[in-house]
Amino acid sequence: MAAERLVVIGGDAAGMSAASQARRLKGPDEMGITAFERGHFTSYSACGIPYWVGGDVAERDDLIARGPEEHRARAIDLRMRTEVTEIDVAGQRVRSLDRDSGETSWTAFDKLVIATGARPVRPALPGMDAAGVHGVQTLDDGQALLDSLDRAGAIRTEGPEGRRAVVVGAGYIGVEMAEAMLKRGFEVTVLNRGEQPMATLDPDMGRLVHDAMDGLGITTVNRAAVTAIRTGPDGRVAAVETADASYPADVVVLGIGVEPETTLARAVGLPVGPHGGLLTDLSMRVVGHDNIWAGGDCVEVLDLVAGRTRHIALGTHANKHGQIIGSNVGGGYGTFPGVVGTAVSKVCDLEIARTGLREKDARAVGLRFVTATIESTGRAGYYPGAQPMTVKMLAEYRTGRLLGVQIVGRDGAAKRVDVAAVALTAGMTVEQMTALDLGYAPPFSPVWDPVLVAARKTVAALRKAGTA
Repeated sequence: MAAERLVVIGGDAAGMSAASQARRLKGPDEMGITAFERGHFTSYSACGIPYWVGGDVAERDDLIARGPEEHRARAIDLRMRTEVTEIDVAGQRVRSLDRDSGETSWTAFDKLVIATGARPVRPALPGMDAAGVHGVQTLDDGQALLDSLDRAGAIRTEGPEGRRAVVVGAGYIGVEMAEAMLKRGFEVTVLNRGEQPMATLDPDMGRLVHDAMDGLGITTVNRAAVTAIRTGPDGRVAAVETADASYPADVVVLGIGVEPETTLARAVGLPVGPHGGLLTDLSMRVVGHDNIWAGGDCVEVLDLVAGRTRHIALGTHANKHGQIIGSNVGGGYGTFPGVVGTAVSKVCDLEIARTGLREKDARAVGLRFVTATIESTGRAGYYPGAQPMTVKMLAEYRTGRLLGVQIVGRDGAAKRVDVAAVALTAGMTVEQMTALDLGYAPPFSPVWDPVLVAARKTVAALRKAGTA
């Protein structure tokens, strides 16, 4: 009997995790695996690009978990610099383009995995495609940005007319890239169209991030929607324009966010959700298609708190998706039940974390809630090095169910959100959280951990509202 034919579109986290897991379960005589990657690299950490650009990670290759030859050594036919340009669902084949030779060919499949990732949001504004304007989604993007930074450094000198970087957007990518530009010796301006940076937080918590960025020397301009990129005589970026001002720039970094790359899938009518990502069942199988799976940044996932799908581009999810898909296509079994929306970031020594719902998210799904915000420290107050942190908590009115937590602070503040993520997944109430048996010693925590202090205050808010 002929071996099954598995085709994987995309050679990063979800795609190659799926291919590798399928290979563990089925040998080459049972399943032939062909994977297509349009770029130069496989299995790398896109999340690490800001830290490579900023100099914390010394070498680009440090971000690569497994190169093409390692995958090929596992009997995976990995075709680099080869872009899939068409999916023939009825004919069970894909058309691919060799980006170096220009040759095209068809490859048949019995099972297909779509792991096409996400693309940076790039508004259709004048000058947006000018030299010196960069997204940061792939290692190729990171290298192009570094080349621009080196060029700007060679042209400009330190001082009033020193090197100038403008970051458009103040979400996770934006604040991380602002730090990277600062470390590279650039004067940094962040243009944010929202009320405060970090729209993944409530505005009151975002204000803390704004204040900290100002203290680091990063100029943050809120309610500043970009209208155009102005170029110089050489065609390179010269300034970023808003309705109210012009900001000189030697380099521009787009930190507006990403959107699912589903062009191929849409062209053949595969189902997409309200956020533009492919829709799958618990096994990561594309809804309505028994032999097609999808995972990573191109899909939408179920928000376990809100009960709706959402698009979250994170390597942690992509790797899990790949493992589950690989198990299912390889004859095993796995499911991905959903997420609670946990994410952490930092700008210099300021740590930022959130999980669950913001106030606007809770309102959007019709939930009534109370909130509580507390100030605490990451260690016992008397222990040397204790740093402040702010914790905000949301709980459902009447039931007391935890809905979300946001943390801004220093010295290990961000990873405290993991306690809340577990509580959300378990469906705990804030009153139940107050009894959690968390680790304590003065170098690591006050007697009452900040998350538990927030839980206690939220319980008090519920009682004041007459709901607990």
